[in-house]
Amino acid sequence: MSFLNPNALDDLAKRLAETVPESVRSFGRDVESNIKAVLQAQFAKLDLVSRQEFDVQSALLARTAASLAELEARIKELEAKLGATAPGGTAGSASGP
Repeated sequence: MSFLNPNALDDLAKRLAETVPESVRSFGRDVESNIKAVLQAQFAKLDLVSRQEFDVQSALLARTAASLAELEARIKELEAKLGATAPGGTAGSASGP
């Protein structure tokens, strides 16, 4: 997944508009607006996210990773306690008649 900067889209539209021949460039803003609209339509077909959405998901992933690390530490702690309190070698053995 990629992210798209709105300013980069404007810059790309301007650069593309500047490559248009002078006779056509007289349409100025119209050409730039049309190029921007075409680019937006094409980018909409791609799997792109805004920078803001990317940042939100990155923060969420960081919080999730931190929670996972805490849970893993807690599990190790509980397993250590469980191992320390289990009777050594006699667990599961029963004496028969």
